[in-house]
Amino acid sequence: MIRVHVADISVVTSLGDTLDVTWERLMAGDSAIRPVTRFAVSRLNRGMAACMEGLELEGGGSLLGPLLDRLLTGFGPAPVESRLIMATTKGAIDNLERVTRGISIGPKDLQFGELILGVARRLGLADGGININAACVSSTMALARGAALIAHGRAETVVVCCFDMMSEFVFSGFSALQGISRGACRPFDRNRDGLTLGEGGAALLLVSEGRLRREGRSSLGTILGWGAANDATHITAPARDGSGLVQAVKQAMKTAGVDGGAFAAINAHGTGTVYNDLMELTAFRTLFGDHSIPIHTVKGAIGHTLGAAGGIETAVGLRSLAEGVIPPTVGFCNPEQGAEGLVSATPTVITGEALLTTNSGFGGVNAALVLGKGKTG
Repeated sequence: MIRVHVADISVVTSLGDTLDVTWERLMAGDSAIRPVTRFAVSRLNRGMAACMEGLELEGGGSLLGPLLDRLLTGFGPAPVESRLIMATTKGAIDNLERVTRGISIGPKDLQFGELILGVARRLGLADGGININAACVSSTMALARGAALIAHGRAETVVVCCFDMMSEFVFSGFSALQGISRGACRPFDRNRDGLTLGEGGAALLLVSEGRLRREGRSSLGTILGWGAANDATHITAPARDGSGLVQAVKQAMKTAGVDGGAFAAINAHGTGTVYNDLMELTAFRTLFGDHSIPIHTVKGAIGHTLGAAGGIETAVGLRSLAEGVIPPTVGFCNPEQGAEGLVSATPTVITGEALLTTNSGFGGVNAALVLGKGKTG
């Protein structure tokens, strides 16, 4: 297969509008989780989230517009012939909220097709693009698909653009499911009680090895392997034995041609819900036995960014490999059984050439990527 490189990255999160700022604040153990002020939460019995500061739009409209402005300002240019794969779970869902309040919107303001074309036009791409909506693994699946297109010679360059915003619709839905923490989430902590929602986005340019060399680009990292599986257990809860995640990781490792000893660290989904975190620890123990691979998650700092999570976490994972350190897991204090000595509330120095990043979502879907270090073109 053709090796897949990441040649450009843009990231926006509630910690900052660039990957550099987000990384620095992650390493400092900062958290952007605050009381929600964007909409009323008094009736929901939950009130914390990680929202991007100053995300406003004069004259109304979806807040997705300014979020994309921030994300795409620092990205590109991308080759015009690049394939476009977008990943978002709800798009401009706040437009639907406006309709319920009697505010008129345009006929295309809720259409994903129009959103995809808008991103393609903004990036100057000829490809009409597709959107992958696979719950919380959406952007991980998008990256896997983009990498597969390049690895099998069906494309030389692919842009993966992923994003989701904080809306009252999504917040109230997770609240109704009793999935939101009463405070800030505490991933892999024995006292965890739910996730914390966030917002943000990531754009990544994937290129083939040959294209990288011809253009003299520097590689920010590689996508060596990918896998996906569904445990088909429950509409929201994961399989307790982690069978779906185990299968996804095994596929990714097979594609990459590596075994568990190759991993410097694991970037886990780590939402802070009771069952997800326990499932992940079970899956990693099944996969790697007593081999101690450091585990971390960024969701205690930036919240769960839904469709953007895998893209943001891939960018952080590649930076971790480049810097030889993983950020602390914010909110982690009292280790869940199985997390002792693996998850840390302080930065952890790592050595190795590969990192595993995983995501899991509603409907039992699981996805995994094997990331590798970059090189100078």
